[in-house]
Amino acid sequence: MSAPDPRQEDPAAEQAKRLRLRGFLNHLIAYFGVMVVLVPINAALAPGTPWFLFPLVAWGAPLAVHAAYVMGWWGRKTESGNG
Repeated sequence: MSAPDPRQEDPAAEQAKRLRLRGFLNHLIAYFGVMVVLVPINAALAPGTPWFLFPLVAWGAPLAVHAAYVMGWWGRKTESGNG
């Protein structure tokens, strides 16, 4: 009987990764969808005042944190130490 491959994760961990990635992709799609609407509205209503930058940055920062979490930069530590 051969030893199990330590690089392979259990199915529950794989499913959790897929769910985290799907959640991030939904967040990213919503972000870009809203920005695609806000930028032309800003250009049409107040071309001299780039107010769309406020929601762009205010929502972009949590989006970046979400991306870091999905990539495993921080979060709960697992037995293998890969977050």
